[in-house]
Amino acid sequence: MAVEKPCIDRLFTGGVKQLGDPQAEDKLERPWESGIFKMETDSSVFLSETGFAGDEVADKKNHGGPEKAVFAYAAKHYAHWRHELGIGIAPGGNGENLSVTNMDESSVCIGDTYQMGEARVQVSQPRRPCWKPARRHRILDLALRIQKTGRTGWYFRVLEEGRVKAGDTLELVSRPYPEWTIRAANEVMYEQKGNIGLAESLASCELLADNWKNTLNKRLMGKEGGIDKRVYGPNR
Repeated sequence: MAVEKPCIDRLFTGGVKQLGDPQAEDKLERPWESGIFKMETDSSVFLSETGFAGDEVADKKNHGGPEKAVFAYAAKHYAHWRHELGIGIAPGGNGENLSVTNMDESSVCIGDTYQMGEARVQVSQPRRPCWKPARRHRILDLALRIQKTGRTGWYFRVLEEGRVKAGDTLELVSRPYPEWTIRAANEVMYEQKGNIGLAESLASCELLADNWKNTLNKRLMGKEGGIDKRVYGPNR
């Protein structure tokens, strides 16, 4: 039986939105801004080294840029989230640019290079979940749940610019680090913090994004910080 190729099921882009009520007592309802609310498009969209045309991020310190130009998420995860969370979450619900099929954290590796429409992209890092999906879906510990399940998604850097659309396949061009799946990288970051050898090995992966290398190197020096600011932010 032929193996189905990885494919873009849906493509999402969108601008930054201002949300919330300044008078709200509940912190999950207070003012915030985010580019997490993206709209699906069937049109082809130009992908540059910094992301899709018309796509924006609010927090440019922690999101966007060349190493996080494209956020991809496995479409099949949403059935699990609907069951576990009891809400009507659907593709696009995590703010991804690409909802993809026939690929996930166990089959995608750091440094994988894919031809995707006219563009060529390379996997740079897993996505580190933050407090904004929790704010969107009003589930305080959602970032921790995403982290614990390993259903994080991943980012691409752009090696060659070009137009991309829903329905495009992702043709694997090269896989230099088959041992470093997104799942394996997540396990080192979150589940095996005491394993210095694995941290050193992952940090030495040339095509891993610098911010992940920096976090791992801080761990190796005993200077790794806490996670509350990332996972809870102003939500509590």
